Parts: sequence; C-alpha cells; structure tokens
Amino acid sequence: MTSESEYGGPVVTRIVALAQPILDDLGLTLYDCEHAGGTLIITLDKRRDPVGPGSDESGSAGPRVLLDELSLFTRLLSRELDHDDPMPGRYTLEVSSPGLERRLRRPDHYTGAIGEAVAVRLVREIDGTRRLSGTLIAATDSGITIRLDDDATGTGAGSERQLRYADIERAKTIFTWGPAPKPGKGASTRPRSAAVAGGSADAEEASTHHSQEAAAS
Repeated sequence: MTSESEYGGPVVTRIVALAQPILDDLGLTLYDCEHAGGTLIITLDKRRDPVGPGSDESGSAGPRVLLDELSLFTRLLSRELDHDDPMPGRYTLEVSSPGLERRLRRPDHYTGAIGEAVAVRLVREIDGTRRLSGTLIAATDSGITIRLDDDATGTGAGSERQLRYADIERAKTIFTWGPAPKPGKGASTRPRSAAVAGGSADAEEASTHHSQEAAAS
C-alpha cells in the first residue's frame, strides 16, 4: 500500500492509487508524483526486471518510455481523475519520462541510481562547498555515500563522502555522452537526439500536458 509519507499527502496518495492499475496494464512504473500548486506532475518509467545476483548490468539500463505510452496514460488517468475528482478546482496534469538525467528525490530514486554519476547541491556548505559530484556507491533509508571526483588520495579513486538526505537540497544523475573525439578525428555533427530510436523518450525528456477543470464539489 502506498503511504502518505512516500508521496507527500492524501491527495497525491489517492492519485497514485488511481494511476496504479493503468501503470500495471501498460507495463510502466511510477518514478515520481508531485502536486505543486495547480500542477500535478507525474513521471513514468519502464518497468524493470530485477537485476539478478552476479549481474554487472545496472538496474537503470533498458528501454525508455515512448511518447505514445505517455499520451495513452495521460488520457486514461485524466478520465479517472474526472470521475474520482481528487483535486477540486482547475489544475494542469503533466506526464513525462525521467529523461537521461533523472531527478533524485526519494530514497528509492537513489537506490536505483547506485553506480551512476550524480551531482548534488547541499543545503549548506560542507568543507567550503555546496556542490558535489561523483559516483553514487550506496544508499540507505537515511542517506547516501558518494565517491567524489577529487582523487584526493592520489590513487586514481576519489574520496568518499557520506550525506544525510536532510543535507541535500537537490540531486540528479549525470549523463555523459561519451569520450571526446581523438585529435584529428573531428567531432560528429550529428545532433545528439539523432542517436536515439525514433519515438523514444531517451534523448530529451518527453512529456504530455493536459489542462482541465475538475467538476465542482
């Protein structure tokens, strides 16, 4: 059962409950759900098979949500919201995929990003800085551990920094497009988005928007 503390309140918890059967039918999973003012922001991802023991594949690897899937989910959820009316008054529904650089907001987001490069902005300065970047190497219910990109030890590996979630103002994964071209080879002139299969939400965050006015209560 979805808890109110996980998503931030009874309204969003109710919306998640309405969305879950639709997600199950479409083979999608809920990455995040936020109610900010008059906007309901829902982020979807493809359902992942658990990474088996001994596998060196990241659980975040795999296909991305297609724009057609986002559109279909938006239509189906809008119908449920019209019927159930969990959000009285006028609101805007935004449905998107996480994109290549995903916002990290909850402990399960961090757990799913272990092994990936991340950028973190702190609530306040620690050791003279509010910005950290490195590889996320651990995540628990209370905080995370990052291997920084500082190589302070001179061994080729950065130092490790433990952070509580309360220390973090915002964080996201970092996508690297690949190594720079070798001298004399020249850079490719192909747009970045051209490397992604047509219709996929891989290169840019795909989204659909739907504005509606809920029935008066």
